[in-house]
Amino acid sequence: MATEVIHLSGAIVVDGETEVSDVWSVDGRLTFVKPAQAADLRIDGVVLPGLVDVHCHIGLGEMGAVPPDEARRQAIADRDTGVLLVRDAGCPRQPYNTRWLDGEAWAPRMIRSGQHLAIAKRYIRHLPRDITPDQLPDAVAQEAHAGDGWVKLVGDWIDRSMPEPDLALLWPDDKLIEAVERAHELNARVTTHVFSAEGAAQALRCGLDCIEHGTGMDTAMMAEARAKGVAVVPTMIQRDHFAEIAASGQGKYPVWERHLMDLFDQRYAQAKELYEAGVRLLVGSDESTNIPHGVYCAETDLMALAGIPSEAIVEAATYGGRDYLGVPGIEEGASADVVVYASDPRVSVAVLRSPQAIVLRGAVLAGAVAGAVV
Repeated sequence: MATEVIHLSGAIVVDGETEVSDVWSVDGRLTFVKPAQAADLRIDGVVLPGLVDVHCHIGLGEMGAVPPDEARRQAIADRDTGVLLVRDAGCPRQPYNTRWLDGEAWAPRMIRSGQHLAIAKRYIRHLPRDITPDQLPDAVAQEAHAGDGWVKLVGDWIDRSMPEPDLALLWPDDKLIEAVERAHELNARVTTHVFSAEGAAQALRCGLDCIEHGTGMDTAMMAEARAKGVAVVPTMIQRDHFAEIAASGQGKYPVWERHLMDLFDQRYAQAKELYEAGVRLLVGSDESTNIPHGVYCAETDLMALAGIPSEAIVEAATYGGRDYLGVPGIEEGASADVVVYASDPRVSVAVLRSPQAIVLRGAVLAGAVAGAVV
């Protein structure tokens, strides 16, 4: 049961320019106006908008969509790290879907991207909806209707039909441009999985809105992304798996394996360069088939290890990520979805690992208030 009135005090981080000392949750909504009723609970600390994971796959398993009990486990694992808003970056809708989570007060809020779109045998089995290039525009429109304002494409993957198999594009430019235009007409945005330089370059020239991974982006592409307002989700945990992915080829695809190892070797330096180039970075764990749920803070730790400042990571993980997705953070009348820390994660992002309170829809989660002042 939600506490009727919660007084949050200390350092209330609204955004990069605004910080106040007090905010209240009244019937699950935030207000900066002190209510007449005395607070049932007071929590002191550094208060941030709930964390945002923009690349997460709640409801997905190795064989595709998972049953509700498993989706519930995944959602709770993510929520308990302080992730209260998720952009699901692709998930099959059959035989199960995650729409039922929208009615659960305990569940993080979800923004869905429909099902991955790929060409047969050009992505991980069981995960995408397989189509032909000619079907891409119509399929994007269908996934835009099925999702919550986002569509997820697979932009590049190994092409085993090549004489020397390597990462290669899935879609011709004309069909990709037409597909993006269709999505935009439906007020949906399009994001794409790309590892290679060619994949990122195509995403930029064809008008996509967001790039997942983006490991192949060079300095010129970074400048173009910044100029066009294209966001990048570096997925640092997944980058750390590139050596393992390359080894899975067992020497059968030497060009592809070397390509992945080159991306692996530059993974931290390239992420730091994205930041220094002024590209809008978002935080995405890519929790899915090879990355367990509940490891969001490993992602932020790796971003810090790459040399991205804690303050910039916290911005991307909280009010910046929410602004990008169009979901309120700490503002008058917004849902009371906040995380409270004993010290400031903007000084050390490692603090994100130790929330002293997690408040979702005005309810303080059980076991999450150690150290709270009552």
